[in-house]
Formats: sequence, C-alpha cells, structure tokens
Amino acid sequence: MAGWWRALPRAVRRYPWPTNVLLYTALFSAGDALQQRLRGGPADWQQTRRVATVAVAFHANFNYVWLRLLERAMPGRAPRAVLAKVLCDQALGGPVAISAFYAGMSILQRKDDIFLDLRQKFWNTYMSGLMYWPFVQLANFSLVPVHWRTTYTGLCGFLWATFLCFSQQGGDGTLKSAFTLLCIKGTREVEKAPQK
Repeated sequence: MAGWWRALPRAVRRYPWPTNVLLYTALFSAGDALQQRLRGGPADWQQTRRVATVAVAFHANFNYVWLRLLERAMPGRAPRAVLAKVLCDQALGGPVAISAFYAGMSILQRKDDIFLDLRQKFWNTYMSGLMYWPFVQLANFSLVPVHWRTTYTGLCGFLWATFLCFSQQGGDGTLKSAFTLLCIKGTREVEKAPQK
C-alpha cells in the first residue's frame, strides 16, 4: 500500500490526464455509493456504474480541460486572478457540469424525457452549489498545484456527488431536502434502537 501511495505523485506528474480522470471518477462514484448507503436501501451497482460512466465520459475530462483552460486564460495565484477564475468557474463551468450530469444520467437510465430532471432540479442544484463550490475553488486556485487540481476537485466532488446523486434519485436539488432525509433517517434509527 505504501508503495502505491508513493507512486501516485509520480503517476500524476508523468500521466496527468489519465491519473486525474481515474481518481476523479473513483471519487465521484464513491459519492453515489455513499448516498445509497445513507438512504439505507440495498446497493444499486447499476446506478453506481451509470454515475461512473457520466463521470469518466464527461465530468472528469471536462474538469481536467476546464481547469487547465482557466489557468491558461488567467494565470497565477494573485487575488485578482483567483477571483476571476472562481467567478468564471461558477458562471460557466458549474452550469455545464450540472446540466451534463442530469441529462447524462437520464440518457443512461433511458428516461423518455432526458431533460425533465434538468428542468426540475437545475436551479435548486445550482444555487446549492453556490454555497459550496466557490470556497472549494478558491482554495483550489490559490493553493493546489495545477497538476493536482482535477484530483482535488474530485476529492471535494465526493461530497458534491453524494448530494448530486441524492438529488437525481429523489431529492429536489436543495440542501434542505438532503438534510431532511438524513434527519428523518437518524430519527428512525434512534427509535429502532433496543431499549435497555
């Protein structure tokens, strides 16, 4: 295990695109597995496979190219450059990523209207993302080396994917709906606990 951990930085430097894409996809897929676990139902590996497909086919690659494009267009870690990248990411990157997720999942689930989830949940999801991603990207653009940015985004995306997959499976794209589910589930588990 320790050898693998030491080999990872070399792999990211030598093969940045495939390493970042695979790490991002693994983290994004783990977010779906976590949300299924939090819901308490049986594991749906087909659903996780669909999430992994969307992640590897679009999200991971998009993030890899997008983050490098932002760095080329607005290089450096000066406050003005960092804030410009964060604003650009939230105004352009966020909507594209959310749209691709909802539409991609609907296509893979063979829904009749592939844009239904997108129409119903986009704005709530986007507004929820504005409470999380600007802070993540602020740290990303100011502290993380360029060759690690996609992986860092994937690491932070693990939490986001958990929320996003929950929203796609039955939430409405708001943080309130996710917290409500967790609170209800927690209350039920406390009620089921054996009395001593």
